[in-house]
Amino acid sequence: MYHIGFKKDVLDQKDLDAMHAAWQRCARRIICMVTLAQSGHPGGSLSTLPMLLTVYANARTNPKKPWDPDRDRIFVSHGHTSPSTYAVLAEAGFFNEEDLLLGYRRAGALYAGHIENVVPGVEWTSGSLGQGLSAGCGAALAAKLHGKDFRVYVAMGDGEQQKGQISEARRFAMKYGLANLITLVDWNRKQVMGDIDKVMPQPLLEEWRASGWNVLEVADGHDWQELYAAIRAAATGGVEHPDRPTAILAHTIMGKGVSYMEDDAGWHSGAPTLERAKQALEEIGLPGGLDELIEKRKPLSDPIVVHHIPQQPINIDAGTPHTYDLKVKTDNRSAYGDVLEDLGRRNNLTKGRTKVVAMTCDIESSVKMGGFHKTCPEYFFEGGVQEHNTATLAGRLSTEGFQVFFSTFGVFGTAETYNQERLNDINQTNLKLVCTHLGLDVGEDGPTHQNIDYIALMASCYGFRVLIPADPNQTDRVIRHIASVWGNYFVGMGRMKLPIIATEDGSRPFFGDGYEFVEGKADVVRRGDDAAIIAIGPVLHAALKAHELLKANGLAVRVVNMCSVVPMDRAAVVEAAKTGLVVTAEDHNVHTGLGTLVGSVLAEEGARCVFKKCGVQYYGASGTSPDLFRSQGLDAESLAATVEALKKK
Repeated sequence: MYHIGFKKDVLDQKDLDAMHAAWQRCARRIICMVTLAQSGHPGGSLSTLPMLLTVYANARTNPKKPWDPDRDRIFVSHGHTSPSTYAVLAEAGFFNEEDLLLGYRRAGALYAGHIENVVPGVEWTSGSLGQGLSAGCGAALAAKLHGKDFRVYVAMGDGEQQKGQISEARRFAMKYGLANLITLVDWNRKQVMGDIDKVMPQPLLEEWRASGWNVLEVADGHDWQELYAAIRAAATGGVEHPDRPTAILAHTIMGKGVSYMEDDAGWHSGAPTLERAKQALEEIGLPGGLDELIEKRKPLSDPIVVHHIPQQPINIDAGTPHTYDLKVKTDNRSAYGDVLEDLGRRNNLTKGRTKVVAMTCDIESSVKMGGFHKTCPEYFFEGGVQEHNTATLAGRLSTEGFQVFFSTFGVFGTAETYNQERLNDINQTNLKLVCTHLGLDVGEDGPTHQNIDYIALMASCYGFRVLIPADPNQTDRVIRHIASVWGNYFVGMGRMKLPIIATEDGSRPFFGDGYEFVEGKADVVRRGDDAAIIAIGPVLHAALKAHELLKANGLAVRVVNMCSVVPMDRAAVVEAAKTGLVVTAEDHNVHTGLGTLVGSVLAEEGARCVFKKCGVQYYGASGTSPDLFRSQGLDAESLAATVEALKKK
């Protein structure tokens, strides 16, 4: 890669010749990749190519140290333009060209159809449009918090500007003064179904300007001198407002450089025939070699090599767990807020510690982040009613050396932003997603806010651990645990105040002094061999009352708290089955939550017992939590009656 580095006011002829030669090599790679794979997105790749080459010719990157903490971060939001991204990374020396050409879009190779961060040099797996700018905001915010001077570039398509999440990200960047953030829009006016002005008209320049950004319009996005001048101005503060982020909108031509592809939306995706590919290479100026590559492209049998994102070292003082006395009645979310404030005080105010960051979306008081905000205002970020942007931003920020807690209501943090959390999971982030107001426990807010699918959604993400603490004491210990380790965690809790769970003799808190939370380990809260109730969250309290009711009728029922839903304590499930009857109880859709996971374990382990799932069977009404639990058979009396009826059978 020919490095210029913004040292010159304008490019000289040597620079221009070098950039053109690099363009030829990369354009050739694009045509070869899609031809060999017989699929891909050549049109947008060719129109985006000049801006990517110009950025990489000047950005601070090092192919020998792709995760250098001081590197400039370069995101490609329109991930379907993978041919241009990979072509430029090969030009920069991040990997071997032939490996790319022979491995593009092939099982067993790294180079997927949409860019993935298993490829050296790719910052963020993308493809689901509209999320790249949010990830860029996360990286730009990280630079600000770390006091570093790296820049963040985000390449985007023009069609994806229709996504609302981009507007959310624009506002966040302005609010928090992310002046090190530069976005480049490939404005070729084409998308899958034709002209963008016909698919969905949008005044791009006016929208970016209305957001308060510096906006630079490049009349010819294929002119090296013009592109260089705009990017240099944005990167060196030569804009009207140097304290604001900058958007560069470059007018381009889809398929530029290949006559039959130019300005044709039909080449958004697709591959040329061999004959037409050879014509394209002739027009680019680097013909030949395609037949040899076709001969070499044989089935791959080697295993996939995955380049994991390096985990940042964590140096957290988790503090001493607080034990709530049996006389106390409070909600889990208040216990969460108290721990978060304690973590902030211990780590954010101490030099050398990993910093804790808290983010929410206009419900600071409801998710109990007020204490943290007051204690550590510089590490608290209000995202506004913009959950999609905040979810992606928080995920990216969590890979930059921070322990990031993102909290909102369960329905917004899982159901509304599932795609964002799924992409965080694919990107191997380190997010602590703590959601309150789960399930029927939300009560009077009604079915739109009664999140009853949180387990189903988050358990579908392979990298998320799912934890549902039972009372404030267990909540305290769970939050301290996840703050101390790397990885994606979902911690869920309801709304109402809960009594402190006591030991069986009632003498002390069960989850108090001496208790240690361990992932994948269930808690046998009450002993019994006649049946077992496995429960989570607020329904555990009903299960404990059911235990007492059944005990009065001569049945000794085991009560198991499965706080660690994922990973699950399989041994505890098998042991419960030895009682002959297992009933699961949860404030969740009965078809897709705890009961379904327990049932899978029973089947896989060959455990023989009578099995019954109790949960939410239909969307709830607006009413008090106890009334709603009773209506779904999740109160103590209903659970006890269920166990008795099954025992009689």
